Amino acid sequence: MPGFGAAARTGVLLVHGLTGTPAEMRLLAKGLNREGFTVYAVQLAGHCGSMQDLVQTRWTDWLASVQSALLRFAPHVDRVVVGGLSMGALLSLAVATSHPRQVAGVAALSTTFRYDGWSIPSYTKLAFLLPLFRLLGIGRHRVFMEAPPYGIKDEALRARVVAQMHSGDSAAAGLPGNPWWSIIELRRLSAHVRSHLRDLRAPCLAIHAKEDDISHRSNAEDIATGALHAKVEVVLLDNCYHMITIDRERRTVIAKVHDFVARIGGIPVSKVTHGQ
Repeated sequence: MPGFGAAARTGVLLVHGLTGTPAEMRLLAKGLNREGFTVYAVQLAGHCGSMQDLVQTRWTDWLASVQSALLRFAPHVDRVVVGGLSMGALLSLAVATSHPRQVAGVAALSTTFRYDGWSIPSYTKLAFLLPLFRLLGIGRHRVFMEAPPYGIKDEALRARVVAQMHSGDSAAAGLPGNPWWSIIELRRLSAHVRSHLRDLRAPCLAIHAKEDDISHRSNAEDIATGALHAKVEVVLLDNCYHMITIDRERRTVIAKVHDFVARIGGIPVSKVTHGQ
């Protein structure tokens, strides 16, 4: 890891979402690293493998992945900003409240406390029954399959990502659906984060698409409402859906996160342009 320069002494720990992979954070990681920041993208427990691998993990395992990465990463830099996409945003908030001395800031991207975007099927409102199904041993192999537009407004990009999802290589673009039992764990993580938002002290940048198809923008606003003792900035994007780190406004996301991290690191904010 770089050990010189003001930017290099500020580290950014990036966290992907449920059923996702570190690849969904790649463009953001490259953009920040190009500006000199030290970047580390974590792979969550149970991910980048099979559905069975994922179902065998719980939300505490995912959080442990981030906590372990933070403790490995922190000694190499002066300060750490944790940034996550979708469920990764919840995990970023969770680790910030549990490790306030190690986390200097949080970038919460497309935060997903609940699946309530415009593309989510109405039957998913019955998700509150899933814990009962699990108790009865029902649904271990059942999956909520993802549906168009898959969080991506850019049609050409969407086609490429969907092809990767269905290729069988989960390490490339993640799994094509959310296991019922993993949704249970996400709901438990969501409840945990909500109950601890009042403990957040680190500044938070919440970026969300106005037309998010997976999680309504009110998810981002919930951070501002619940984090009573932290400065929260909410930025809404006009031309993308849920996967804001790869969709049409990815350059805006990179620039906003860059400026946020630079301010935390005490680095003068310069004009940033990114070619990806």
